[in-house]
Amino acid sequence: MIIDEKILKELYANGCDVKKDEPMKNHTNFRIGGATPYMFFPRTKSSFIYTLRILKKNNIRYRVIGGGANLIVKDEKLDFVVISTKYLSNISLRNEDIIKYLLMENTELMDIGFKDEEIYAEIGVPISRVSSWAAEEELSGLEFASGIPGTVGGAIFMNAGAYEGEMKDVVKSVEVYDEYNDNIIIISNENLDFSYRHSILQDKNYIVLSVIFKLEKKSKNEIFNKIKELSKKRWNRQPLDMPSAGSIFKRPRKDFYVGTTIEKLGLKGFTLGDAMVSEKHAGFIVNKGNATFKEVMNVILEVKKIVKEKYDTDLEIEPEIWN
Repeated sequence: MIIDEKILKELYANGCDVKKDEPMKNHTNFRIGGATPYMFFPRTKSSFIYTLRILKKNNIRYRVIGGGANLIVKDEKLDFVVISTKYLSNISLRNEDIIKYLLMENTELMDIGFKDEEIYAEIGVPISRVSSWAAEEELSGLEFASGIPGTVGGAIFMNAGAYEGEMKDVVKSVEVYDEYNDNIIIISNENLDFSYRHSILQDKNYIVLSVIFKLEKKSKNEIFNKIKELSKKRWNRQPLDMPSAGSIFKRPRKDFYVGTTIEKLGLKGFTLGDAMVSEKHAGFIVNKGNATFKEVMNVILEVKKIVKEKYDTDLEIEPEIWN
């Protein structure tokens, strides 16, 4: 793929850094992935929207990446460009931020109000950072997200959750760019169609821009104690010291615990090349060093096949796959 120099120049002039032939393994937690022809790094929310519009106008295929936590990318060179949200990292309690949020060009205004218990965060902020930031402000509700390895955008997209908490419990509204109609709208919680690892964003041509979280006041000590408690549980149960894409399978039903099931089948430590079912938590597949996309997918397929044979249950992959 070759993009006209005029387009690249225009994007850069409007606040977007450009890298050519950028390896995706440098941008995913799994440390796997081939190069994209071009990777774009908008420095502000406005330049992000501008980049989306220019690429769409010129029929250039693209995908958006946040922290790369819940993503598995093929090893071969990609046939689309990638837009990173890493610089879209504003987070605030300030009223002026919500005013900007409401008065953006083409934004559909809503009387959503703004209280001291609410936080405004852009798409690229790590959700764990929002959790810690909220704790410093004595705001409770995001303790469960303190160890989730992803950004705000990804967390909302898949209704991320842990330890009996989910995004649906704390999101008040989401600002999105509607690719199909080329405008910006605000969607309230009740219209986001949240369910287990699902939101309306997976069904529509919507890209998250920012979020308002609705939290509640509690003492800082109480909040941080909860975060410490959950952090210790995560460390004891999850392979946090090895590259992975997080939990590899969705729970097919409430009473079916995937990690426990895989462990009972004796698949802990099952390895193909450098891709291995974690010996710490069987719900994770880890990269022991130089795992390939093919090795990871073959481990996934083998686990799915055995679970299907033994329990007549189809496991659905949780991470996004760029193949």
